[in-house]
Amino acid sequence: MSRPRFTGSVFKRSGSEMYWLQYYSAGGRRIRESTRSTSIKKAEKKLQERMGQIQNGTFAPSAQRIRVCELAESLLTQYRTGEIRGQKSLEWSERRWNLHLAPFFQNAKAGDISTDLLRAYVEHRQTQGAQNATINRELSFLRRAFNVARKSSPPKVQTIPAFPHLEEPKGRQGFLADEQYGRLAEGCASEGLWLRALLAVASNFAWRKSELLNLRVAQVDLLARVIRLDPGTTKNSDGRTVVMTNETLELLRACTAGKKAEDYAFSRENGARVKDFRGAWAKVCAAAGVPELLFHDLRRTGARNLRRLGVSEGVIMRIGGWKTRNVFERYNIVDQADLADASRRLDEKRGNGEFGHSTATVETAETREKGTENVQ
Repeated sequence: MSRPRFTGSVFKRSGSEMYWLQYYSAGGRRIRESTRSTSIKKAEKKLQERMGQIQNGTFAPSAQRIRVCELAESLLTQYRTGEIRGQKSLEWSERRWNLHLAPFFQNAKAGDISTDLLRAYVEHRQTQGAQNATINRELSFLRRAFNVARKSSPPKVQTIPAFPHLEEPKGRQGFLADEQYGRLAEGCASEGLWLRALLAVASNFAWRKSELLNLRVAQVDLLARVIRLDPGTTKNSDGRTVVMTNETLELLRACTAGKKAEDYAFSRENGARVKDFRGAWAKVCAAAGVPELLFHDLRRTGARNLRRLGVSEGVIMRIGGWKTRNVFERYNIVDQADLADASRRLDEKRGNGEFGHSTATVETAETREKGTENVQ
């Protein structure tokens, strides 16, 4: 029995094992689409989906032809116009797309992106030596491009493929010990005032490297002794303000001397903005005896130092810019020395009888047995 007119049909083209769909858009235009399947049941199901999309107004004929590069450019445009906030997100997204994603997906149609193809991309990047965390970030850009396209009116894509997610190593546990700070500070000072100041601010306030390198002179108020991160300039886009310590005040006073309000607070001796200092950091860390220390470890160190001083976790989160407790807890700001110190303090309190008894009077089964033997 034939279908009623304009309800669509399933058919095979001559010489092809794949089923095709034929249906009509809301405007009456005939559309033919390959199901890329040899299953009549799958073809019938896809036809029902298309008819439902046409009926509820979510079907867009152009979605069958749009390419991945168009989805990526649409997302990047939203970053550039500010519809999606985050200058750093724009910079990283452009780099990920241009260097890695575009060469692989440039000419692919969005409708052709499948989980198998995404897994092929994962394997391709792994052969290039990319880490799982890097690949996950690249796929997250592509996933977001699909989600934004799906929410467009009319939708630019009909479906979003299932994206693979690779297991990532647990976060680092690195800290800068108190006795190591002095040696590292000396090394940073010999490399340049800017690096010495970066060390002080990062280890005091647990700020991210990008937040420090983008800091302008106008955001440093020496009279009020505050540093201000403007809304939209941080990772979570929230603004933050901290009161400077004596150390950070003097270092930032020297760093900003003679500069204009729009200048960057951290610059090299020749006035050039500091963008990348991995080489200098590796050099001073090696000389200070902490070759494995990453600059990002200072963020964990700063949080630990504040906690040691009795600052509440809520205040620490506001200073460092942690928006949720789950993310904050991932930093695991208690190191081995803290645990040993806690044990030592417990021993001292018990020894002084502050917990109701002294360790000197605690008896075990073994000591009781020995005492019995001595009496006999």
